Amino acid sequence: MKRNWEALVLKAMGGRDFRLTVRGTESVGGHYQRLLMDDGGLLAAGKVHPTMWIRLWFDDAGRAHQRAYTLVDPEPEAGRFTLEFALHDGCAARWASTAQVGDTIVATLQGSAFALPDPAPAHLYLVGDAASLPAVNSLLDAAADTPATIWLEYAHEGERALALRARDQHRVTWVPRGDDGRQLVDTVQAALPAAPDALYWVACEAASTRALTRHVRRTLGVGRQQLTSLGYWSAR
Repeated sequence: MKRNWEALVLKAMGGRDFRLTVRGTESVGGHYQRLLMDDGGLLAAGKVHPTMWIRLWFDDAGRAHQRAYTLVDPEPEAGRFTLEFALHDGCAARWASTAQVGDTIVATLQGSAFALPDPAPAHLYLVGDAASLPAVNSLLDAAADTPATIWLEYAHEGERALALRARDQHRVTWVPRGDDGRQLVDTVQAALPAAPDALYWVACEAASTRALTRHVRRTLGVGRQQLTSLGYWSAR
């Protein structure tokens, strides 16, 4: 597989490549594949943080294709973490669904950075979906004692089989995607308050993320330092 211009740009920006090795496989609800990975030195080279993500390089008919994935339960001492793949048509899903113990794949570490505010926020307002659920879980683990309100969009019931690490002080609302994807935006906009000591984190479909980011910044008047947003995928 020949590396493309994206790989050259990432390398020029300081991206570092690591070879990951599959150490275990698990099917999750028939719609997702969970892979335990040996990190190839990645965790020791980078600073582990909530929502940490990497780029994986897949062979798409001889062409390099990269996709970003959030690390699940990174263990720097053991040099391993887990990745979760949605099983739909595409080279990433095909690779994950057929991966066997001992298989390897190249990962690039570049661009992932996040830290919880200091002092800690009084409340977390998190908006995500199945794609960003690992990142949501990492935030809930990192701020385990902080009250949180969470909205999660789902396209089918199988996505609700993915484990959400909600605790007693966490309020969770699952929102069906529907045909146009507007229900999540409408639901969150109707319920989301303005709070000067809260952290807002939005990571869902790209158009929904943009709409909610505008609402948080312009309608609620939330400061830039209180908001992190990133479109995890695009419906178009």
